[in-house]
Amino acid sequence: MTLVIMAAGLGSRFGGLKQLTPLTDDNEYMIDFTVFDAIRAGFDKVVIVIKPEHEADFEEKIGARIRKAGVNIRYAYQKNELPAGFKFPEERKKPMGTGHAILSIGKITEPFAVVNADDFYGYDPFEKLASFLRSGNGEWCMVGYKLKNTLSHNGSVSRGVCVTDGDYLKTITENKKIELKNGRLFNTWDDGTTSDLDPEQLVSMTCFGFTPDFYDGLHDMFIDFLTEHGSNLTKCEFFLPAAVQNMISNGKKMKMLDTDAEWNGVTYKEDGGQFREFIRAHKAAGHYPKNLW
Repeated sequence: MTLVIMAAGLGSRFGGLKQLTPLTDDNEYMIDFTVFDAIRAGFDKVVIVIKPEHEADFEEKIGARIRKAGVNIRYAYQKNELPAGFKFPEERKKPMGTGHAILSIGKITEPFAVVNADDFYGYDPFEKLASFLRSGNGEWCMVGYKLKNTLSHNGSVSRGVCVTDGDYLKTITENKKIELKNGRLFNTWDDGTTSDLDPEQLVSMTCFGFTPDFYDGLHDMFIDFLTEHGSNLTKCEFFLPAAVQNMISNGKKMKMLDTDAEWNGVTYKEDGGQFREFIRAHKAAGHYPKNLW
């Protein structure tokens, strides 16, 4: 099974490439823990999606160490390129979105999982992903986190709020400004209105499991996206959750798995100290060795 890690983002709110920023007492990166947990859960290949100009840094700081430990790891490149008939805007600095990142890999011919490079997921989600994908039932899956376990102390967060139909995902609705203030957990919409949220609500942290047929139609969906947004390609993004939602709406089933794991990440630079303490506690409890590799 393959683990795909999307690492081509620019980390605008963080203020730099957090994927390449050491975040622990032992100078480890977020990706170190993602790969470590995935490998012990049963994944045996890793693909890291990056921008081509970052390859040397990724290899020096992350890839070489992990590969030396025996992990089968390679890079895929999310380039500033679009299919024939479309032009990548010269003024655009960001990649074209997470859906585009998956297309940049080329078709994977075995079950695979997709996660972000700048999120700490914990072992339990990878164990659940691996177990489900090994079952060979041909379905897709998503691991949902309880919203209360995914918040930052340093600002609002964006989360895909999930609604299920029995055991299966029905909808993902992006809530772009979720925050906890004075004991109230709520999202602020683009028009300034707010909606209260349940702390137990399951949300997407981009923790998906797919079979190779996920690629069927994805390219055509991207073409439709580019056609629709042709006059605004400087800012729009082809998001993976939106692609998943489209396929679900057209009859594809995605099993909803849930976890009590605590997400951690560095949305803001101030989150770095919190993550350092988080990993320090996990290592003290014996959940991770002092040196992962």
